[in-house]
Amino acid sequence: MRAFLILEDGTVFSGTSIGSVKEVISEIVFNTSMTGYLEVLTDPSYAGQAVVMTYPLIGNYGICHEDMESAKPWPDGYIVRELSRMHSNFRSEDSIQHFLESHDIPGIAGIDTRALTKILREKGTMNGMITTDEDYKLEEILPKIKAYSPAGVVRKVTCQEKYVLPGEGYKVALMDFGAKQNIARSLNERGCQVTVYPAYTAAEEILADDPNGIMLSNGPGDPKECTEIIAELKKLYETDVPIFAICLGHQFMALATGGDTYKMKYGHRGGNHPVKDLETGRVYISSQNHGYVVDTDSLDENTAVPAFVNVNDKTNEGLAYTGKNIFTVQFHPEACPGPRDSAYLFDRFLKMMEVAR
Repeated sequence: MRAFLILEDGTVFSGTSIGSVKEVISEIVFNTSMTGYLEVLTDPSYAGQAVVMTYPLIGNYGICHEDMESAKPWPDGYIVRELSRMHSNFRSEDSIQHFLESHDIPGIAGIDTRALTKILREKGTMNGMITTDEDYKLEEILPKIKAYSPAGVVRKVTCQEKYVLPGEGYKVALMDFGAKQNIARSLNERGCQVTVYPAYTAAEEILADDPNGIMLSNGPGDPKECTEIIAELKKLYETDVPIFAICLGHQFMALATGGDTYKMKYGHRGGNHPVKDLETGRVYISSQNHGYVVDTDSLDENTAVPAFVNVNDKTNEGLAYTGKNIFTVQFHPEACPGPRDSAYLFDRFLKMMEVAR
């Protein structure tokens, strides 16, 4: 069945329908990872977006449910050059085509994803529609495409009630703004007892459970939209409880302490982004997925200073908070795009809890 991807600037790509057959309007973003398509699909940070995979062949090693980062996939749509017709891996339990169908995610294959990515890089992230309607009328659908906004996505992806992952070590409160499972797993592997809280939990409830440390997770959407969450994080900032934040949590903490964020032209999404630790000078290859970034010009050095920087475009990749047991990063130390370069940050968090105890 033919399918079409229509961008808000009027550009149209024609291809073949994959996954569920339905029409969807979403924000179109691209990911440069060569592997890890299942982790991409199940990352809650993609809620409200349709993902273009720049690597040309997707699905060749099938689906292994053990590798999922959440209980279900989150993108509105999936866009690939070629979807593998056969999957081959001893761990594979399903095909990506069936996986997309069973979770009602529409997609399109057979388009020039290189050309599409160049458009998104040159013009910036834009909205688009995936449709199988061959009689579409651009003058009717372009206003609808342009009007789309991925609002309310944190509330959509967060857990509904708190739950505990047992451990014999430090008690960590993990605020779930769309947390990837490997964040809790990374803490659990270090012996921590992890209590996961819904995104809109009051600071008083978290503090009443007397955690040794607080973890702020990744998540989707514009951080400035979540004013209720930011208000609660201001209260957590005023305590002496050690805090470690990743991605959206990093942006939330900056906003909670007087900083600002802005939307990037096309964001960082992939497993090959170099970041430099400004304290040691060492460069790490990181996994990233974000369209917003902290504006370092808005920071008060008496509150926070840059700790990491992106080697490619010099945008902020982390902050160290002055006089506080708080550090935050824009990238994903729990992810493994190759070497486990930045997993040491979890050990730094444990050391902070040990010192503060």
